Amino acid sequence: MTSKIVPSNPSEVMVIRRLSPNITTFSLPFSRFGKLRIGGRGTLVRLRSGALAIFSPIALTPEVKDAVTALGGNLRYMIAPDMQHHLFLGPWHQAYPEAKVIGPQGLPEKRAHQKNENVPFSYVFTPQNCKDMTIDPEFDADFEYEFVHGHVSSELVFNYKPEGTLIEADLMFNLPATEQYSRAGNDSGSAILTKLFTAINSTSGTAFWQKRFIWYAASSKDRPAFNESIARIGKWDFNRIIPSHGEVVDTDGKSIFKKVFEWHLQAAQKL
Repeated sequence: MTSKIVPSNPSEVMVIRRLSPNITTFSLPFSRFGKLRIGGRGTLVRLRSGALAIFSPIALTPEVKDAVTALGGNLRYMIAPDMQHHLFLGPWHQAYPEAKVIGPQGLPEKRAHQKNENVPFSYVFTPQNCKDMTIDPEFDADFEYEFVHGHVSSELVFNYKPEGTLIEADLMFNLPATEQYSRAGNDSGSAILTKLFTAINSTSGTAFWQKRFIWYAASSKDRPAFNESIARIGKWDFNRIIPSHGEVVDTDGKSIFKKVFEWHLQAAQKL
């Protein structure tokens, strides 16, 4: 991992924010291909049982460990929500070896091919098992989840039901990555390629360009399956959206979701 992609000084640039007594986010700079400043975010959630779940694990700095301890320290679940958000599974597994690792089909093989750390997966979602997959009672009591296998990155999306909070990776962006670059000493959107990508992946206004990006690119793998997944997510009760890339949507998240995925929701109704 090069510093152009993942910062070499995560403790110095990470923004740790307590969204609620049960949710803490870890935001830091992250650039795709070393060019597109899209930011990265991990999300730590405390279940009603007291167990903790980390979504999109990020650099395990001393400050992140302190945040885990502050929420009780009982980390029981690690979720790599797609084929991209797994870079730090190794250090997290080493620190919390009893935690169950959850991910999408193909990710264990990808990690083995890339010679990443050997991290055993407890649950692997596939198109065949996703409708019947369960984790365990304490996790399932607090989360709804959907395997959006029609997405090009094979997305796992979760809704933390006690607080109506949708947690996702690359399903939807909310650029620019202002919070994620706020301690980095450089602008999150000044580079020309980042400006273009930000304009395409914004939720402001009609979100027309993000609609097109998702329709023609992100859902191109299997659009009918993607549409069905979006329709199921659209029935969940949530108001907040925590994306991996860009700003947290603190309020009115359901309306923004419906706007961004309008075409897919309409297509699903025709099935």
